[in-house]
Amino acid sequence: MIVDCVLEARAALGEGPLWHPGEQALYWIDIKAPALHRLDPASGREKHWPLPEAIGSFCFREAGGLVLALRSGLAFLDPESGGITPVARPDEPPGNRFNDGKCDRAGRFFAGTMDDAETACSGALYRLDPDRSLHRIRSDVYISNGLGWSTDDRVMYFTDSPRQVIWAYDYDIVTGRTANERVFARIAEDAGYPDGLCVDAEDHVWSAHWDGARLTRWRPDGSIERVVPMPVPRPTSCCFGGPDLATLYVTSARTGLDERALAAAPLAGGVFALEPGVRGQPTAFFAG
Repeated sequence: MIVDCVLEARAALGEGPLWHPGEQALYWIDIKAPALHRLDPASGREKHWPLPEAIGSFCFREAGGLVLALRSGLAFLDPESGGITPVARPDEPPGNRFNDGKCDRAGRFFAGTMDDAETACSGALYRLDPDRSLHRIRSDVYISNGLGWSTDDRVMYFTDSPRQVIWAYDYDIVTGRTANERVFARIAEDAGYPDGLCVDAEDHVWSAHWDGARLTRWRPDGSIERVVPMPVPRPTSCCFGGPDLATLYVTSARTGLDERALAAAPLAGGVFALEPGVRGQPTAFFAG
C-alpha cells in the first residue's frame, strides 16, 4: 500500500486530523507549537491559526466555527476573526491539559485530559453537551486518546495510551451515556502505543501507533485485520476524507526524536495519505 506525504509540515506534535466535508479540506493541529492548520488537498494551499496555549483537539460546529480543547478549557474559535470564547473549564490538577477529542453523531463533544508531564494517572474523559454543560464520565486516565463510534452508535471506543489499551463501551446515543467498559484491543509492547483512531464504514477501527511506525486496522471483534507500515516512527492519529471519504489521512510527530531518528525518517511531523480500499464515516459536528 502506497503512503504519500501530502504535507511536509515538520510538526512538533501533529494531531487530531478532521475532514470538513463542506470545505473539502483537512484540518489538524500541532500541540507543541500550538496552532490549528487547514490543508486544501486539491490546491496544496495551507493556512494556520496560531493559538495562545496548547491545544489537544478540536471539532467543527454546526453553527460555524470550531470547538477547541485548550489547556485552560474548552472554547469556541471564530476562524474569520481569530476570536476565542471560553465555554467550559473542568476542575483539573494544575499540570493537566486536554488531549484527544471527537464528536458523536448527536453533536456531543468528548475530550479527555492528561498529566502533561506524563507521570500521574490524573486524566479524565469529559462530555460537552450541546447546551454547553460539561460532564466527567471517566477518571483515572493516564493519557486520554483515540475516540470513535461504531456505525450504529452502539459502541464507543476510547484509548489510554500508556496502558496500551483501547477500551470499548456500550453507548446510548440518546443520552450520551456509556456502560460495560471492556478491553477491545491490547497492544503488544513491541508495537508502540495506541494513539488516535477512527472507525471506518465497515466498523473496523484504525489506530495509529506512537513509536510503532504503523497503523492497525482492527475488526469489530478486536482481532487484527491488517497492519500498514508508516515511514515515520510516531504516527499520531488518522481520519477519512476526500470527496468519497476513501482517503485515510495520518498526522505524525517529530518531538522527542533524536538526530539519528530524524535522519532515518526525514518526513517525521508530516501529514500522510493512503487509499486503503474502504471508506470512512462522515465527520460529526458539535450541535451547540
